[in-house]
Amino acid sequence: MLPDLMKQFEAASATYAADNGLERDDDWFVLKLQEELGELIQIWNRVTGRGRRKGMSDADLATALADETADVLGHILLFANRNGLDLPAAIERKWLFRPHE
Repeated sequence: MLPDLMKQFEAASATYAADNGLERDDDWFVLKLQEELGELIQIWNRVTGRGRRKGMSDADLATALADETADVLGHILLFANRNGLDLPAAIERKWLFRPHE
């Protein structure tokens, strides 16, 4: 499951980078992850009343929270893929279960 997701995110990211003239060097992967985490925190602040809603409805906020969470997940998988990390093995070591393949 995770290796397949990594491949799908990699394909989407590579296409996006090519279409927009972006160079995805080693630093790009971790910096982009940090950027996306910042966006998740920003929307979380809006959801929890710590930030301005900027006219967003509850439904808008829920959608934005899911979207930003998906971005963080994608960029974690991109970072892991770029660095050759074995996430299933790490999950088994750290979380003490084997992810479904």
